[in-house]
Amino acid sequence: MIEPPVNSIKLSQTAKDQLVKLKRSTKIEQWNVLCRWAFCRSLAETAPPSVIPIPADSNLEMTWRVFGGDFSDILILALRQRCALDRLELSPEVYSQQFRLHLHRGIGYLAGDPHLRKIEHLVNLAKLNETADQI
Repeated sequence: MIEPPVNSIKLSQTAKDQLVKLKRSTKIEQWNVLCRWAFCRSLAETAPPSVIPIPADSNLEMTWRVFGGDFSDILILALRQRCALDRLELSPEVYSQQFRLHLHRGIGYLAGDPHLRKIEHLVNLAKLNETADQI
């Protein structure tokens, strides 16, 4: 197993509230599944996330193992590749920071998407990104 960017993830209260909204609309009950979608949604953006302080002020916390599941190594490699593409220092501190920034940005993107009302919309979003990459 590759070293994860964090051992434990504690989300902001804002992110938790957004995930509650997403759980209600998509009917996806597991926090970690929604967080994986959000993380990948942010990684798909061309611009890097803004470096802003993100409080860890909610009671929603999960281990990396729960977050990553069977996709753990793939998610770590995707983060590292993104950091390299963004010409960031390739260090554990940067990986940790960028992971939190991407996760929270992705949650915000998904929660703010007015077209995301059910799980099928998530799948369609992934298909749109895949089609755009092939063009």
